[in-house]
Amino acid sequence: MKKFIFLLLSLGSYSAGMAQDSARFFLHKFAQNIGQEVYYRTIGDSGVRYTVHFKFVDRGQAVPLEAVLTVVPGNYTPKSLWIKGKTSRFSTINDSIVLHGESAWERVGDTAYEHKMREPAFPVGGYSPGTVQMVLLQYWKKRGRPAHLRLLPAGAVSISSAGYDTLGFSGQRLVLERTVINGLVWGNELVWTDQAGGLVCLITNDAEGDKLEMMLDKYEFLLPELIGRAATYGMQLFAAEMKGSAAASDAGALGHGGLLAIVGGKVVDVATGETTPDAVVLIGNGKIRKVGTKAAVAVPAGAKVIHAEGKTILPGLWDMHAHFEQAEWGPAYLAAGVTTVRDCGNEFNYINAVKRAIDEGVGVGPHILKAGIIDGPGPLGLGIIRASTPQEAVWAVRRYKDSGFVQIKIYSSVTPPVLKAICDEAHRMGLTVTGHIPEGMNLQQGVDSGMDMVNHIQYVGPMLARTKDRLTDWNDPKTAAGLDFIKEHGTVIDPTLGVFELVFRSVKDSITGMEPAFATLPPPLQELFVNTGMPPALAEKYKALFKDMEKEVKALYDRGVPIVAGTDMGFPGYSVARELELYVDAGLTPLQALRTATVVPALVMKQAGVSGSLLPGRAADIILVDGDPLHNIHDIRRVKLVIKDGKVYDPAQLHRIAGFLK
Repeated sequence: MKKFIFLLLSLGSYSAGMAQDSARFFLHKFAQNIGQEVYYRTIGDSGVRYTVHFKFVDRGQAVPLEAVLTVVPGNYTPKSLWIKGKTSRFSTINDSIVLHGESAWERVGDTAYEHKMREPAFPVGGYSPGTVQMVLLQYWKKRGRPAHLRLLPAGAVSISSAGYDTLGFSGQRLVLERTVINGLVWGNELVWTDQAGGLVCLITNDAEGDKLEMMLDKYEFLLPELIGRAATYGMQLFAAEMKGSAAASDAGALGHGGLLAIVGGKVVDVATGETTPDAVVLIGNGKIRKVGTKAAVAVPAGAKVIHAEGKTILPGLWDMHAHFEQAEWGPAYLAAGVTTVRDCGNEFNYINAVKRAIDEGVGVGPHILKAGIIDGPGPLGLGIIRASTPQEAVWAVRRYKDSGFVQIKIYSSVTPPVLKAICDEAHRMGLTVTGHIPEGMNLQQGVDSGMDMVNHIQYVGPMLARTKDRLTDWNDPKTAAGLDFIKEHGTVIDPTLGVFELVFRSVKDSITGMEPAFATLPPPLQELFVNTGMPPALAEKYKALFKDMEKEVKALYDRGVPIVAGTDMGFPGYSVARELELYVDAGLTPLQALRTATVVPALVMKQAGVSGSLLPGRAADIILVDGDPLHNIHDIRRVKLVIKDGKVYDPAQLHRIAGFLK
């Protein structure tokens, strides 16, 4: 209690007449300006105080935060930090930290304690506010730029200078120092500071796992350029680590003539369910050349041989609802056997740069099929590509088409006339349309307007009859009619069951039931996910609704509706496995579930001649699984080797560079 009183006194020991300066940063999500952070720096008898006001509005929900940081003048040694408010739409923080001599007093939520402390250490509340990270970097420099710094109340970060970027500003050269911070959030944050150490740009991830950018107000117009550079730099960090790994280099090396042979495993034809035991898969120039028994396929002399005895050989998996929010998703996806993703809406410059880096071999990650997001006007809108009129809709579709996007994603504020214009123009240009059903419309109206696919099972429910408990009435003719409508129109459904399972879970239940590898996740992700869910009483009410969603997936599949496995993020990479497990829980066979992440996505995305199977001529996107997912779908988690375009990756190495604890 004495320390808490000391904190309050230290925060109040300044007079209004003392010298102060300030700065304002704009906050962005999906490159959209959604708020701001302002700090006031005051020098007083007790030190240098930074008073910070942080607030953004994300899809109609306010996320406010207040903080006060006090440091010693000149060397930025921390004295105290108070931080209170929200860090996302669904999370809060209430921390106080006071440092005095060799001790630290900390209050996190309702728990307070005092402990001995060794320097160097710095108090941080997370990704926000950015002002605290700016002062952290100034402290780091004064301490001689150590490789690691302890954090209070917990954790540590590694910090490294990554070079300089030169940009044009008002006819002058603007030189910014680029720094990488790792460990505060999952993965690498990129920070640009000016010559005086002042923060110019911070590209990070918020407490929902969404990418968030902070930009000094006067440099706002430079943000798109820095977003693109951040994507490239982030991917290059992993490519450099993979290149420097002897294990990865040995695994990726090909034999004479660029040939690779997988020998001895059981090949699964996911289209038919037929298996070939003790098989050979011959790969050359990134393509599958031959598949068959050892007697039918000879291994050329000099080919590099991968022994797969006891393994199941499957096509690489697809995630049909990705949001590639940061570079770390690349190795995390590959490590879980995901070799292709459909990115369902992202920042224009960011996803273009990420895909380019991967395609050009300077980044590590799966194939990316880009779906460009379009929303409508209003406070609930998302992103900066909006369409209020049919003419704006046509312009937006053409912009995406010209940049290599293969699909348009509809978001929730699009109006009916604009939706029709988007679908018409997309189809005219050879693109398909997926997405949310906009507010005020139902699935039938969306499909009648031209939507080819729908994200999230929640939009199917209103097409079906409901009981008084708001569950599906399977005996009502309306339910059969709704299912028939979806089938007759060939509408593709991306259920994302795993998202609903996570949101509906009781925060008191163990999370390992849905994610057995939870303990291997990077610590910032563990903290994020373990607090995601509902109070137990509310979660109990949603159990029946979730089971009803599973039944809807099974009913759609039995009707012949194309079901594709998508995760909408979730546990990076691992969520694809969980989605397939949930489909089996819903009543699909393991083979049927595997099809939703292989041949069916390839078919509906017009890539069946390129990927999704192990037929000759297809891309050599292959996984070796320890076990047999055809009999036990949980074995799909036991990926032992991943091949993408003929290049071999070690999942353990990929997880390591992505920050996983194994």
